[in-house]
Amino acid sequence: MREPLRRESAELLLLAAGAVPGGLLRWQLDLAAAGEPGPGAALLQASLLANLSGCLLIGLLIAQPSSRARLYLWAGVGFCGSLTTFSSWMLSIANQLALGHWTSVVAIVAGSLFGGLLLVACGVWLGSALRGRRRP
Repeated sequence: MREPLRRESAELLLLAAGAVPGGLLRWQLDLAAAGEPGPGAALLQASLLANLSGCLLIGLLIAQPSSRARLYLWAGVGFCGSLTTFSSWMLSIANQLALGHWTSVVAIVAGSLFGGLLLVACGVWLGSALRGRRRP
């Protein structure tokens, strides 16, 4: 096998190894929320939980040394990309808008954006602090 093809195959497997559990976790969060009573607000909250936890993890990844490209591919692009899908979030928001729940949509969108930015920053800080402890 030629070297570029071998490297791309390894990267594809690494990406899939992260995407499958991320997608499964997102699916389980949505299934758990779908079982809740009410007009779908729990599904929107499941999206919020998935997106904010993904933001914290991305922040932790950002704090890692740049030589950790395989970690970024597996955890960042694969796992977090699959967990925090924008389309799932938009579907949840569109369903709530169709039901006329404007207030909850505005709160979730604002909470997602500002909370996400805050959690990325917290993840970077935490990742940097943990990385600093590992140094001799």
